[in-house]
Amino acid sequence: MDTSIPVAAGAVASVVFACSTVPMLGKAVRTKDLASYSRGNLVLANLGNAVYSVYVFTLPPGPIWLLHTFYIVSSALMLIWSLRYGRRPSPAEDRAATTARVQGVRHAN
Repeated sequence: MDTSIPVAAGAVASVVFACSTVPMLGKAVRTKDLASYSRGNLVLANLGNAVYSVYVFTLPPGPIWLLHTFYIVSSALMLIWSLRYGRRPSPAEDRAATTARVQGVRHAN
């Protein structure tokens, strides 16, 4: 059986999946705003990647190794950034807090 077509499909799919994730990583590192990501989901994604690694890395080297390694790295980065930067207020929450502080100062006078 010719394996070139499945391997090529795996390589193309790996590139497409990676390209779909890179903007998310770029925005997270640029804004440090990870409020829209559930920390529980990030923990479970990392746990799932760790368990799935037992299976993936028993397969012959190929596109699946690259894709899974990318998932491991990107999921770990998102979890680390989530822990490091914490929950940042949304722009609306930030404006509301600023308004409350300003009004508090006005009332204190």
